[in-house]
Amino acid sequence: MAGMIASPYDEQLARIPVSAHRIDVDGTDTAWWEYGEADAPVLVLVHGFRGDHHGLEPVVAQLPGLRIISPDLPGFGSSSTFRRGAHDLEAYADWLGAFIRALGIDGPYTLLGHSFGSIVAATAVARGAVPAPERLVLVNPIGAPALEGPRGVLTRLAVLYYRAAAALPERAGFALLRNRLIVRVMSIAMAKTRSRPLRRWIHDQHDRYFSAFGNRDAVLEAFRASVGHDVSEVASAIGVPTLLVAAERDDVTPLAAQRRLAALFPAATLEVIPGVGHLIHYETPADAAAHILRFLRSGANA
Repeated sequence: MAGMIASPYDEQLARIPVSAHRIDVDGTDTAWWEYGEADAPVLVLVHGFRGDHHGLEPVVAQLPGLRIISPDLPGFGSSSTFRRGAHDLEAYADWLGAFIRALGIDGPYTLLGHSFGSIVAATAVARGAVPAPERLVLVNPIGAPALEGPRGVLTRLAVLYYRAAAALPERAGFALLRNRLIVRVMSIAMAKTRSRPLRRWIHDQHDRYFSAFGNRDAVLEAFRASVGHDVSEVASAIGVPTLLVAAERDDVTPLAAQRRLAALFPAATLEVIPGVGHLIHYETPADAAAHILRFLRSGANA
């Protein structure tokens, strides 16, 4: 693999203290990172499918003044798979609650989920699996069934891809899931920026971190959870002030569906970032952070 391409957000991120940790969460060895000062307001992050904590670091870089807790989801990055049971939505929601409690976060905090993480975070809040956060932030939320809408055909192709990986022998299936060409096609499809340096960096990030999963079963089970659920299932049960940071050109959940999703929450604010798709965290993290900071400072009326 060629040398790592420098992040356009490295300079900002370098100004924020960071430390790496590990903790056992009900038998799951969980890797997590802490950014900022220990006595600052707490923000807990939940990353998306097939990613790890690195994906949200560009947003972290824009959020000084917070204590940010960013774990790798079980089965991805440096965290182990679940000791027993499937990597389904209920298991991830329960793990998130156990993780937050294990860290002793019993005071006010904000919970943020990106993409698949939006489903995990929203479900955990709706089910009472996590200590109730003061506020909830969902970036690129999955707001409608993935198999519906104008991009449903692409989702069905993805389903076939993951089914093929499941049907093959273990070694061949694992190799298919980590195929560099397929990962690059996914990356090209999601990136909307016209900046060539930024696109190169995004592709490099996906090359490095999009295949960092524990085993074939974990990624297949998590994929089924990601396409089998969406935030609209639980939105009406979430009473805390919620911010939705949506993308004008999101291929996963179109803008019309995001507006319908926002109306389902008892107290939600929808902010739309123009010209970007499902990679807000890579392409427009400063815009996302600006919306998040306004929301944290002014509550549901951000």
